[in-house]
Amino acid sequence: MMNIEGRICCLRALEPSDLDVMYGWENDTDVWRVSGTSAPFSRHVLSRLIEEQQFDIYATRQMRLVIEARDGSAVGAVDLFEFDPKHLRAGVGIIIAPEYRRQGYALDALKALEWYVRDVLHLKQLWCSVTEDNQASLLLFRRAGYTECGRRKGWILTVVGALDEILFQKLL
Repeated sequence: MMNIEGRICCLRALEPSDLDVMYGWENDTDVWRVSGTSAPFSRHVLSRLIEEQQFDIYATRQMRLVIEARDGSAVGAVDLFEFDPKHLRAGVGIIIAPEYRRQGYALDALKALEWYVRDVLHLKQLWCSVTEDNQASLLLFRRAGYTECGRRKGWILTVVGALDEILFQKLL
């Protein structure tokens, strides 16, 4: 797979050398709630995930791409999941390492991803869900042109109580 170029970053396939950075991202308990994670990932499991990325999205129904800054630093990752080639849609998730947040990488990565899913995979829409307290993600997806299309009341249980999950979609 070629790199998918953005304005300030590119999206690239996972490499075995990404194992350590992925281990840090996936085991950061601060992001577990937004990723639906409830237990740590082992290096073995993550290594298998990287190996499985060699298979086509049509077979696995998911894809993870590393967001890489122009200097070659891995600043985050973007995921396509629940890929549905019949209905031409996929879910999208994104993580940016804390030290790279608020620098434009997330929005640029979403724009590059949109080109790829529209012009290469021929999808017609992307969707995501964000908890009501995740102001940074709410702002990001709104800035990227996603529109709110639903709300699940009290959907996500946290130590501070139940939070609404806001559903967004973007028609491409």
